[in-house]
Amino acid sequence: MKPLMVTVLAALAAGTAGILRSEYEKNSLSVEETVISSDKIKSEKRLVFLTDLHDKEFGHQNSRLLTAIRQQRPDLVLIGGDTMIAKKDQAGLAVTECLIRSLTKLCPVYYGNGNHEQRLRRETHHYGDSYARFCRLLKHYGAIYLSDASVEIGDDLRISGLDIAGRYYQDFCPAQMTAGYINKSLGPAAADRYQILLAHSPLFPGAYAEWGADLTLAGHFHGGTIRIPGLGGVMTPQFQFFLPWCAGTFETGGRYLIAGRGLGTHSINIRLNNKPQVVVIRLVPA
Repeated sequence: MKPLMVTVLAALAAGTAGILRSEYEKNSLSVEETVISSDKIKSEKRLVFLTDLHDKEFGHQNSRLLTAIRQQRPDLVLIGGDTMIAKKDQAGLAVTECLIRSLTKLCPVYYGNGNHEQRLRRETHHYGDSYARFCRLLKHYGAIYLSDASVEIGDDLRISGLDIAGRYYQDFCPAQMTAGYINKSLGPAAADRYQILLAHSPLFPGAYAEWGADLTLAGHFHGGTIRIPGLGGVMTPQFQFFLPWCAGTFETGGRYLIAGRGLGTHSINIRLNNKPQVVVIRLVPA
């Protein structure tokens, strides 16, 4: 067999194997736990963080996802945005509604915006009343919507949801966020409570920490699509390559950023070495 033919066949075999592996991973679920201690925490709490579902269903009406969450017995579920896909004049809310309806039967649910929710709100000429319907379904099922808003929970938690402006989502060269921008949107961070920030993009950990977030929960980058051991995620949706904080837990000076790998895909429907993720966070007293 000629060398060129061998090369072509090898490439086809590798491509087929990659596609099959990606399809397997897209339908898998990885439940991963992080333990964080703080002297601001007065009693242990168990949180589940979900992000970037993008209309994905793990089993009928997300039965597998819901079972994985129930098994964790969370005190709170935090959603970091983009449960739906807002693209090409289409935005269905059926998967989002089914998930919210089921989750709110388990425990309190707090929802922060991603770029897709903000697209629904901003581009009504494309999506009609989708954003108004989204807000109504959250209210109907009792989920707490944190759109540039904060809520205090018990005597030791404060959760804030930051709406990130479009200029910070630009491809290649996004604007650089400052703590002042967050302060203008949310006011000052809590000093006497454990401050959790839902900020969809993990691109600005310095600004989040400077503002005063003890724990920032982000997503958006889908784990970098393809993850290479030792190098991390290959590419973000904003075309940054091998960005360190595509996914994982990062700590600086006692302040944490957790970038979830997300649950679904869109546009680039590939996952390699990058299984969909349910993030579990145990907050324990120091």
